[in-house]
Order: sequence, then structure tokens, then C-alpha cells
Amino acid sequence: MDREVTLADVARLAGVSPATASRALGGHPHVAAGTRERVRRIADELSYVVSPDASRLAGGRTGRVAVVVPHLSRWYFGALLEGLEEVLREAGLDVLLYRVGDAADRQHFFRRLPARRKVDAVVALAFPVDEAERARLEEMGVEIVAAGGQVASHPYVSIDDVAAGRQAVDHLVHLGHRRIGMIEAVDPEQRAHQPEGRSRAYRLALADAGIPVEPELVATVEWGADEGAEGMARLLGLREPPTAVYAHSDEVALGAVRTLRRAGLRVPGDVSVIGIDDHPLAALTDLSTVRQPVREQGARAGRMVAATLSGGEAGEGVLLPTQLVIRGSTGPPGDAR
Repeated sequence: MDREVTLADVARLAGVSPATASRALGGHPHVAAGTRERVRRIADELSYVVSPDASRLAGGRTGRVAVVVPHLSRWYFGALLEGLEEVLREAGLDVLLYRVGDAADRQHFFRRLPARRKVDAVVALAFPVDEAERARLEEMGVEIVAAGGQVASHPYVSIDDVAAGRQAVDHLVHLGHRRIGMIEAVDPEQRAHQPEGRSRAYRLALADAGIPVEPELVATVEWGADEGAEGMARLLGLREPPTAVYAHSDEVALGAVRTLRRAGLRVPGDVSVIGIDDHPLAALTDLSTVRQPVREQGARAGRMVAATLSGGEAGEGVLLPTQLVIRGSTGPPGDAR
């Protein structure tokens, strides 16, 4: 259709009255399940979006916030969610959680949520969206905020991954290491949305130190401790293994430490290891890392949402500082002791 799709269009194609179509899209329990599904399917096909003004006239704001997260089992996402939920709860807002882990989940979410308009705001937790997905969200006419990442020009709370990576790699350089490996972690479910700031930091730090980047010293794996262990095994298989390793996260770094110890190597006597995050296990295992305020990112995003829904301004993007935390897994190269 060239003109704007209306509720009457949806009702006509579904064979129901506009009032029934409105109740079906609102999830009214007195509408038959088959009718609800038919109305919603047609609304999806027409890309019909419930008018925010009409929704307010019908009953004001929903008092609900959609939270989109790619993973639930990982500590990082749990900490983000904990900080966000606490602030939203205190503001009297309910959370609708959407796990969008793979391509099918993404397609389902972006196809179905806008037509239903069940929320006042959407918060993306470390969940990068492409231009088509961003446009689909904006069709809803609701607030969009990101925590742990950035979503186009919308308000966000994050860290500077390049700065965090530089803190880690520069630490190794300052200790005197010249052969520094990187275990680069990627998420296969996020398609072309891989954040590359931590990898860029590695290249920049080495270039500034006059150290050539050797592709063989970069092991690319998926996120996780087991994957970090696998990446470290690859680096140990080189004719000249690195004397220090920079891992994209603490979990990946801890996997690398496991491989080194099983190989009979000392950390940091033979190989230094550093990660990013300051995972709760980092202090317990004496892992050097770069601390990021994960829970605070979620909380700040929650305050942005609460502010804008109460008539204020969410503000612009915010980058929270990171901090180098030196523990027992890093030291000078073995021949410098």
C-alpha cells in the first residue's frame, strides 16, 4: 500500500470489526486465539504499527520496557540486566525480556514486536542492530536505549573498547614484552555485528610500540573459557610462542591460563595473560584485567529510560571509564627476570 496502513485495513482483511482487531492486537483475553493470531499475522504482513497516540488514549503508557539480550547464561549479560532491572523496578516499570540469540530469534523479534506495540521503550543489552532493524524499532514510536553497546544515534551507555584494549596491551608492552599474542573472541550468532574495538586496540598498541603485527599471533575463537583454552593451545603450537597473551575477556583469559598450566608452563613466569571485564573469578584466580563497570552500565541505561518516560531527556551517549587491575598473571618476560 502507498498510503499509511490503518487499523481498518487490518480489520477488513482479517474479516473482523476494528474494535475486535484493536483488542486482538492488544492481547485481550476475550478474543479467540485463532482470531488474535490471524489479526496479528495480517498486521505483521502490512507492517501495521499501533498509533502511540491512540494507545495513550486507550489507556496511557503500558508501563513496560522490552529488553533485548543475545545471551542469558553469561555473567556479563546477567550483570547488565541486574543493574537495569533494579532501576526500572524502582521507577515502577515492568520488564519484558526477549532473548534474541540466533538469526531466527532476531527475525521473529523484529517482525512481531513493532506491530503489537506492547512496550514504552526498548533497551538493547550489548545487542548491535543493523539499519533495517533500527528502522523497524523506530516504527514503534518508542524510546530506544542501548547498554553495553551503541545503537545508531540513540542514547547509549558503554565503555570505549579501544581504550580498554589499549590499557591491557600497553601494560604488556610496558612490562617489556615484544612477542604478544591475542585471543580474539567473536560471537557467531551476531552475524556481521562483531565489535572490533578490542582487536583494533591490539594493532594500535603494537604499532605505537614499533612492534610488527604478526597474523600467526592472533587466534580467533568464540566467546568462552573452553574456546580460550583452544586459542591458547594454537598459540603454544607456534615455533616461537608468545611471551604474553591479551584475551578479549576474562573468561577467555582463564581458559588460556588453564592450557598453560596443563602444559607445565608458569603464569606469569613463562607467559603473562591479561583479560578484560573484571569477572568475579578474576580476583579469585589472581588474573590481571581491565575492569569495566558492567552493572553500572545497565543501571545508567535504566535511569535514561525512566527519565525520558517521565517527560525528561535521556541524554546523549555515555562512555564509562575502565581501569587497569594488575594482579598476579602478568609480569616481565622470563628472560628479563
